[in-house]
Amino acid sequence: MRPEQKEKLFRVIKYTLFAASAGVVQIVSFTLMTEFTPLPYWPRYLISLVLSVVWNFTFNRRFTFKSASNVPIAMMKVLAYYVVFTPASTLLGHYLVETAGWNDYLVEIINMLFNFVTEFLYQRFFVFGRSLNTNDLAKKKKNVSQSTPEAEVPTEPLEEAAATTADEPADSAGEEE
Repeated sequence: MRPEQKEKLFRVIKYTLFAASAGVVQIVSFTLMTEFTPLPYWPRYLISLVLSVVWNFTFNRRFTFKSASNVPIAMMKVLAYYVVFTPASTLLGHYLVETAGWNDYLVEIINMLFNFVTEFLYQRFFVFGRSLNTNDLAKKKKNVSQSTPEAEVPTEPLEEAAATTADEPADSAGEEE
């Protein structure tokens, strides 16, 4: 696998892990509100969604996309995504739970899975597309990888030494005149 393919795969894995942790934040907060408040579905969903979005954005910007882009602008781009996603998922979720009688948790999980896929694509190509690997972590990794590549192992002096030794007679090696 080529290095750029490995990097892309690792980015997807990191995003998946951070999204899963944001999913934990979302489902735990949703569960707590479901079990301990009289709130209807939509405010429970909205509050838990906002908590997970802040969590997810923070970690993915820093560690997955390694972006040094302007945070307020990046947040505004993410807000634009949620201006579309949130009303659609809230209204559909409210309908499915309150009118169609679907299970709250099933609807929550469906929304989370849809959000996972669409938000990755949105963040990868729109929010952070031009600023991938520009933050201090990416620069540090680049400096480390450039300072110790395999190509910098001194092969020429070893080859020259071997050639010199092979040209000299065995008995004159180490003798000084």
